[in-house]
Amino acid sequence: MRLYGLKNCDTCRKALKTLNDVEFVDVRADGVPVEVLEKAFAAFGSALVNTRSTTWRGLTEEERAKPALDLLAEHPTLMKRPLIERDGEFFLGWTTDVQSTLG
Repeated sequence: MRLYGLKNCDTCRKALKTLNDVEFVDVRADGVPVEVLEKAFAAFGSALVNTRSTTWRGLTEEERAKPALDLLAEHPTLMKRPLIERDGEFFLGWTTDVQSTLG
């Protein structure tokens, strides 16, 4: 299992604390592989982009108009977190549904 997130994100820390045998990928330091972004975007669509983040608020209207995958490749911290990959299946966020499925 692999968790994509930020090391200073409270939600990511909660997920890491709960999950066993998980590899953590810091999206700020390591980025997110293009194939992972494509699969996650296919699963979640525009919900993958966190439009409430400080990164989003710092973008110009021109930058916000770019395709979501391009934006996420350029600014991986725009991704809603955590993104969890288990056996090729993706989970977004740390909701009670995700927790009951994975925990």
